[in-house]
Amino acid sequence: MILPEHKNLPVHLLASCFNSTVASYKFYWFLSLIDQVETGKTVISKQDLFAGMVANAWYTVNYFKVSFGVLDKLQEAVHEIRTHENLTIDCDRRMVFTRLSDSADPLIKRKLRYFNGEVPHRFLSPWLRASDKNHVYAASRDLNNQCLYGLYNDHIEVNPDWFNYLREHAGILRKFCYWTLALFLQSKNPNVPDIPNKLIKSPVRKSLNEQRKFWDIVLGELGSVDCIYTGKKLIIGDYAVEHFLPYAFVSHDLMWNLIPADRSFNSSKSDKLPPLDKYFGPFFDLQQNALNIVKAKAPKNKLLEDYLTIIPDLSLFERQRVFDQINPIATIAINNGFEYLRS
Repeated sequence: MILPEHKNLPVHLLASCFNSTVASYKFYWFLSLIDQVETGKTVISKQDLFAGMVANAWYTVNYFKVSFGVLDKLQEAVHEIRTHENLTIDCDRRMVFTRLSDSADPLIKRKLRYFNGEVPHRFLSPWLRASDKNHVYAASRDLNNQCLYGLYNDHIEVNPDWFNYLREHAGILRKFCYWTLALFLQSKNPNVPDIPNKLIKSPVRKSLNEQRKFWDIVLGELGSVDCIYTGKKLIIGDYAVEHFLPYAFVSHDLMWNLIPADRSFNSSKSDKLPPLDKYFGPFFDLQQNALNIVKAKAPKNKLLEDYLTIIPDLSLFERQRVFDQINPIATIAINNGFEYLRS
């Protein structure tokens, strides 16, 4: 992905800010900077920028549980701030930002101020390669350096020449940052699916109406099925379409992972993983029955293709084969911090 050129600005230096990145800080610092520039600010407090870093990382860390690496302090700060402020894992980004940017809480200010040690001046290394932090602060204020911003104790001042570029191309710059961030996080989470779609909170989750119609075919044939979790009889019109492995990890709505479940239980299950030793058998039996019924009743149903993503030949949809596909996914999810459902 290439950034828009500018005849008077060293855009290549901006692009190189993310080269050889070993932590997430620069990505989220830049995203926070773009957020503030879009509001028209040229003088931006560091607390606002650090609050924006936490707010932009919030959903990725808390809801999707993507790892930033064991030494990453931004991930640690997000976890500690969520507990301290008693905020939900899917809290709105703007709410998180407002709570933190206005906070006078000593713990919050200390957690945010941690990033002042390296992030603001290290981001300018393509322009100012001096290792002396004080020198970088002083030199950044000289507009002849064409530096992105000038550094001060409690704020930054965006270079007027760069301000117009950043504001005009904010959308492209944000996409560029997310693209490089996705590459970085994928290297930290090589077995985690769909990293690019775990960087922001989608405004609206997709409807599962088509998947419900699939299960209605099954229920229409059988009359009812038992919820694998509660044993409740489920009938057409009285069930939830439930992700067996949590959506927050798999990040998709493929049929092989969707089953009907007790509505009240589905709400309480949240993003917990069902222990496979207890629930895989009933899950597989339900899926196998569904597959056979829909193949017979509606063989052209496009959702049958979803099963091909784990078993390339539907005639081979067998218990051990399916378990061998699902078990590693569940193991990776547990290793990334998802919790088992408690009986």
